[in-house]
Amino acid sequence: MKEICFKKDNIYISVRSIIAKAIIAPVFFLLLFSNKSFSQGSKDSVVLNDSHFHLTNYVQEGTDIHKFLEIMGNKVGRVALFGIPLQQMWNYNNSGNFAPTYYLASDDPLYYYSFTDAFIAMAYKSLTKEEQARFDPMITGFNPADMYATDHIKRVLKTFPGVFTGIGEFSIHKEFVSSKVAGPVATLNNPALDRILDFCAESGLLVILHNDINMPFPKSGQENWDIEQIKALFARHRNTPIIWAHCGVGRIVRPVKDQMAMLDKALANPQAGNIYIDISWTEVAKYVTETPEATANTAAVINKYPDRFLMGTDEVAPSDQASYLKILDMYKPLFEKLTPEAKQKLLKGNYERLFDAARIKVRAWEKAHVNDPKKTPPPTPSSGIEKN
Repeated sequence: MKEICFKKDNIYISVRSIIAKAIIAPVFFLLLFSNKSFSQGSKDSVVLNDSHFHLTNYVQEGTDIHKFLEIMGNKVGRVALFGIPLQQMWNYNNSGNFAPTYYLASDDPLYYYSFTDAFIAMAYKSLTKEEQARFDPMITGFNPADMYATDHIKRVLKTFPGVFTGIGEFSIHKEFVSSKVAGPVATLNNPALDRILDFCAESGLLVILHNDINMPFPKSGQENWDIEQIKALFARHRNTPIIWAHCGVGRIVRPVKDQMAMLDKALANPQAGNIYIDISWTEVAKYVTETPEATANTAAVINKYPDRFLMGTDEVAPSDQASYLKILDMYKPLFEKLTPEAKQKLLKGNYERLFDAARIKVRAWEKAHVNDPKKTPPPTPSSGIEKN
């Protein structure tokens, strides 16, 4: 286009620039508010911030993170993003050409797969800054029975600064899983776990912990040692923010008698203000909505302590939004019994408060340590062990 100008009030105005602006402005407007962006309008349509989501499965396969953004759409605002720390072994002598993708599909062991953290970090880093703001990646690729687990967590933070918000979901006692893990079993009274949680208090990392509230198929009147041990763990780590996944419920491990009354008592303890509960997983939703009484009892505790509960899906590598968010339909009877305040905090508000606080603290720890010229000295070898 030939440049054409005219003079008005001693100012030369370009006709080309006028035409260009007339064309670009509406195009920019359409791009800004298209479905691909997460505009203020779409934020208003958010139903859920998902505190519990697995991008990958037990063989480290899953949904591409860009595809998952499409699945989230405008219904899900933010997501706590993690893989699964355990890899299912494929033993040809056991299952032949059948490749198991779930821990119940094989008798062979599970082993800790630390590369999951790098995979999650790189998936996150492949996103734009705007897209990254919708995720809170979590570190999971460590063995909680290993005294070196804390060193792994520190190493991940230093290798991928600006990425991770917390650790988990990781498991201590989990039905049918714990006994399949190769090596020493994780326990609630292991100093390795104490070391992990102490570091989380120091760094601000938010913790998502899975620990069953009971054993599978307990006998009537049998002592529930799990409850006493997890109470002691929580008491030892009052400065560590911990989200107890699924309220201790499993596929077979059902809610114990008077569990809501026990939770009521525990949450009333001012020294347990760092403990939160997520009610993720469709198996939990099944139990909560099994009877009107169970639903009413659960709603009563959430209404009484609206700042202490979070909503999550616990979905693994979903293929579409319907399967990803089916738990919301299952929980409708519960939502109907919640106060507006409790429902808002359960679905969105508590996530934002806890994960935003963790982001700030972890970034501060990274700033103080990532470029620290001081190197942590290697552990002193035990007597009789020589250095290589």
